[in-house]
Amino acid sequence: MILSHNNEYAVVLDACVLVPMPLCDTLLHLAEEPSFYRPLWSGKILQEVGDALENKLGLNERQRSRRLKVMQEAFPEALIVIPPRLEETFECPDEDDRHVIACAVKGQANAIITLNQRHFPPECLDEYGILCQHPDEFLVHQFYLAPQVVVEKLDVQAAAIGKKRSDTIKRLENVVPNFCRLLNKYFPL
Repeated sequence: MILSHNNEYAVVLDACVLVPMPLCDTLLHLAEEPSFYRPLWSGKILQEVGDALENKLGLNERQRSRRLKVMQEAFPEALIVIPPRLEETFECPDEDDRHVIACAVKGQANAIITLNQRHFPPECLDEYGILCQHPDEFLVHQFYLAPQVVVEKLDVQAAAIGKKRSDTIKRLENVVPNFCRLLNKYFPL
């Protein structure tokens, strides 16, 4: 498996997977060189992330701005600008999520990674060739592409906050349990 910065596999990261820091951090580490995929998001997705950081997690404006700024600086190519009327053309169960589909189509994404799969049923995405995946399913696929690289990236992620890989895995277990089981099975600590 060859991973590269010019990876053509692109995914839209829905706001719900970018809010919880351990999950966001893991997903974005896998998008760093050597990359497993290219992350995509829109201004509206980032707005939703920022609002959730403040309103649900209690971060202040400075913390919110810093987190979004770091993400955007690390992946400037991730931002997809959606023409104003484009999102109105898409059908999905939750009209508030049409912008996510618009981002995926405009960004030529292969998949949308979300915790809200019911918002993106196949009948809304099939004609565009876009998958909807839970982050657990997505991370399991990434693991099988290059297990050793995934583990190395998790070690870097943990070290960046002064922790061990086992701490990172514990923080991820509730959201991506199958991914964590794979890590513990093949790379026990």
